[in-house]
Amino acid sequence: MNEEYIEIELEEEPIELCKLLKVLDLVEGGGQAKNLIAEGYVGVNHEICTIKRKKLYSGDVLEFDGELFQLSLSKDAIPVERAVTQTAPEPKKAPQSTANQPAKNKRKRTKKPKRDENTGRRPISFG
Repeated sequence: MNEEYIEIELEEEPIELCKLLKVLDLVEGGGQAKNLIAEGYVGVNHEICTIKRKKLYSGDVLEFDGELFQLSLSKDAIPVERAVTQTAPEPKKAPQSTANQPAKNKRKRTKKPKRDENTGRRPISFG
């Protein structure tokens, strides 16, 4: 299968996925871009991507509406190193017992009388 890519030159990287769709005029606005991404209509590097603000770099492939876009960096731009993702899960912390901890300070409320002693009317609060 011969895949033709439309080359997109980035002046700076990274660029967020929803902003790229807006810049390329593939969507009418940011809200529409975020909805399409969340519903799974956008692919990044040949996988469906539902991360609205996913950072895209040169070399990434954007797939939208049956078209493939290859991102590259313009000659004037300075390349940025990609953020390294953690592959090892973080160790789970043991839940702390609440018996040893002091109670949180709750805001003390003064009890207002429901009715005025002199008039017998309820007080009005304006707010």
